[in-house]
Amino acid sequence: MKHISVSSIEKAIKKVDNLDEDGLEKLAETYALAQQTLLGYVMSAAVEYKNERLEGLLIYYYCLISESFTQEQVLLDQISEDDIDTFEEPFFEMLDAYFDKDDEDIIHDFTDQPELVRFMMMEVSTADEDGTTLDDETATQLFIVTTAMITLMGRVIK
Repeated sequence: MKHISVSSIEKAIKKVDNLDEDGLEKLAETYALAQQTLLGYVMSAAVEYKNERLEGLLIYYYCLISESFTQEQVLLDQISEDDIDTFEEPFFEMLDAYFDKDDEDIIHDFTDQPELVRFMMMEVSTADEDGTTLDDETATQLFIVTTAMITLMGRVIK
């Protein structure tokens, strides 16, 4: 499996963070059309968690993570409902083990995208440049959903 590099993540951040509102909307639309099932799955988390703040964060990180794969020049197959159904039970078992043991290797072994997972760990645990931090509940939810996204995308690399 091809790993997404720190360099690709940095290029994705630079691109996404420097887009104006129209550019970000076009990028989001492009990635939404590319993986409609995945985006639906990801966005359903905001409803399930009853967390409106999560919705905007998920769109941003969906674009950023998708762009990281693009920057790495990997192509992805379509993620299907079957892919998601097969993935969910082992994913939640892995999360239980991770939160129980607080051992990052558990997540890295499962996702097989260590740099993206490390990036998200930093994103949810450190303040933004303006000092803004996520509340613990939102940070945990964002981490869980983006880790699912990273894992599913990593599994369909062509």
